[in-house]
Amino acid sequence: MVPMERNQRDLFDTEPAPWELDDQSEARVARVVFPEGVDGEFDYFVPESLTEDVQPGKRLRVPLGRGNRTVVCYCINVHLQVVTRQLKPVTSVLDKRVLLSPHMLKLTAWMSSYYLARWGRVLEAVVPAGVREGSGTREKVFLQVSGEVIAQLPELKLPQKQAAALTVLAASEKALTVDELAEQTKCTIGPINALRKKGLVTESRRRVHVLQPDELVREESQDLTLNDRQRDSLRAIDEAIERQRHDTFLLHGVTGSGKTEVYIKAIEKVITAGRQAIVLVPEISLTPQTQRRFKSRFEHVAVLHSHLTDADRNWHWKNIADGNVQVIVGARSAVFAPTQHLGLIVIDEEHDGSFKQSIEPRYHARLIAQKRAELERVPLVLGSATPSLESWHQAQTGAFTLLSMPDRVSELPLPKVDTIDMREEFQNRFHRGSISRHLADAMKKALQAGGQVILLLNRRGFSTHIQCPACGEVVKCAECDIALTHHREGEKVVCHYCDYESAAPQKCPHCKFENIRYGGLGTQRLEAEVRQKFPNHTCLRMDSDTMKRPGSHESAFSRFRTGEVKILLGTQMIAKGLDFPNVTLVGVINADTGLHLPDFRAGERAFQLITQVAGRTGRSEKGGRVLVQSFDPDHPSIAAARHHDYLQFANHELPNRKSFAYPPFGCMARIVVRGSSEQLAEGTASAIAQHIQNRVAKDFEANPRPDLPPHSVRVLGPAPAPIAKLRGLYRFHMLLQCPELDLIRPAVLSAREEIKLVEDVQWIVDIDPIEML
Repeated sequence: MVPMERNQRDLFDTEPAPWELDDQSEARVARVVFPEGVDGEFDYFVPESLTEDVQPGKRLRVPLGRGNRTVVCYCINVHLQVVTRQLKPVTSVLDKRVLLSPHMLKLTAWMSSYYLARWGRVLEAVVPAGVREGSGTREKVFLQVSGEVIAQLPELKLPQKQAAALTVLAASEKALTVDELAEQTKCTIGPINALRKKGLVTESRRRVHVLQPDELVREESQDLTLNDRQRDSLRAIDEAIERQRHDTFLLHGVTGSGKTEVYIKAIEKVITAGRQAIVLVPEISLTPQTQRRFKSRFEHVAVLHSHLTDADRNWHWKNIADGNVQVIVGARSAVFAPTQHLGLIVIDEEHDGSFKQSIEPRYHARLIAQKRAELERVPLVLGSATPSLESWHQAQTGAFTLLSMPDRVSELPLPKVDTIDMREEFQNRFHRGSISRHLADAMKKALQAGGQVILLLNRRGFSTHIQCPACGEVVKCAECDIALTHHREGEKVVCHYCDYESAAPQKCPHCKFENIRYGGLGTQRLEAEVRQKFPNHTCLRMDSDTMKRPGSHESAFSRFRTGEVKILLGTQMIAKGLDFPNVTLVGVINADTGLHLPDFRAGERAFQLITQVAGRTGRSEKGGRVLVQSFDPDHPSIAAARHHDYLQFANHELPNRKSFAYPPFGCMARIVVRGSSEQLAEGTASAIAQHIQNRVAKDFEANPRPDLPPHSVRVLGPAPAPIAKLRGLYRFHMLLQCPELDLIRPAVLSAREEIKLVEDVQWIVDIDPIEML
């Protein structure tokens, strides 16, 4: 960070200010950070007229630069200090209420340091745009009667309606708007305006919400009886809640083991103590079914998701900050909910990759929740049937407390999982399509018995690539180094990364050969095959192409729940958090999707996805079965998923991670350089890598670490990224591996300050990266 002295000199007036501060005088100073433009922390003088209003956690307007242009900043500290030079004064205060509590300021300062992100940008990400802009609010005038006027009421000679309005307002426990006072007095606004002109009422202005967001109807449900394993887990969590002690619990329970009921019971204890709880779930799992489950058990629940309007988000934010909400259920950003009395944080499906943000600040909600829980001394519960290996390792080393629930509720067995070797299927000359004969037979039996079927294919579209058999050319996006996907609806080809689309080609764009080949398998093609093979059973496809309209998820799940739809197929959005007792068969169409990507977490993701979707069946006395189609059925991840055996998977994968110092046995950062010129982007990437290597070597030389040799920090690359071109920009990346992030932070910050970028070349650093493409 740029030193305070150097920052502040740029903000001084070169000409004497209208007011003077005596040398060595003490003044009230606001320290601020900016969301855009200059980096670092800056000091401003707080005029006496703003002394009461300027507070940490509010936004201010201040003059910046030699031109004194007015800009918005965040106040992070207010203090008295001896000032020996002229400081520019704060111009105005934007917010009536504090947006960021002292705990949240500490948390965001830590985030800024850990993720190498500007503090101002972190604050801008924490406070939603709807809150900053006051969306869904309108400024209104509020009236009150002063104590002096109340004392004179018996002696005032006023017309009847004015006297009645003044009496009602004086008796009110809160300030009233003009309309509210008129309604309570049963008069027009004329008498009220007359009181205003006479100075008998005091006026204040503030913004109020105009509309409240639509809410799901609350349907109360009965408490469920916990089994022994659930009670043991709840007992450990309750003890931490009672003692107001920070502990992180890893609740490892198989699908259907009743983890959600443990969360709910723990939250009940928190609410009884007058505190609030935050529950994070993956966006994809934030279904109406999930929302109803919490709303059926708690009276005041706020659900935060990406489809909220800015006005709705602002309304929820204020309600939470006012203490009117008991439980906040939401996706990643709900970890920043402005609770005043936090008592518990829960993260369900804690392994899910969507908890990592892909734009600055590139935080992981699990780590932020852990830090927030630590600062506010509350328990954190991480729940999953397939925990991330990072969390599992923490539990094995004693940093987290492991709570195990290895059995399903009501002693229901886990479904039997079998694999289908697609190599054998493709050698059979009678094989046609993506559904094997074995899976098709199982679907027929399940449907004839009155059951329902779920089919998972984590690829949308009709054909996933288009290739010319004459010249071998693959039709790619004009802006990205990515094969275009064919969509039957509209007969178009689409890039799933930049949304480029054009008409589907009838002949090869390169050699003009007319018999161009549409290959690969997407959910649209699977849907067509299902409808052709099972014409008498209603089929429904769920992917991001079909679920665009508001309420489409709820409508789809409702049709499946009632039995109108017999076959539900789709991408990973159907793999998690759904509880449909009538599902007796789950089919994984291609378990190899993503299994062999250039990503050390590929096997872990495959195991998690197969295990999670397998958990959608066998949730009633009808039982269930899972069939997994694969060209590599003996792969360790698939083999472990076949036995529902997390320990088998972890015991195989962790030694591999350790041998390469991959997380959780080391730290990692990824740097991505992009630009319209391939040569300039590559040259910048090489300069950054060389600078970091030189700075790390210099730091080791200046401060030797007997326990860590210099080569413990590795810079791998730069090299073209797996997706070498995206949205018209060439991409190069490098990986930084080290035992501790503090070993590379100074080098990365130094590179950011000292390496001058040319033309449109940009680079980003991602701490603890999840995405490697």
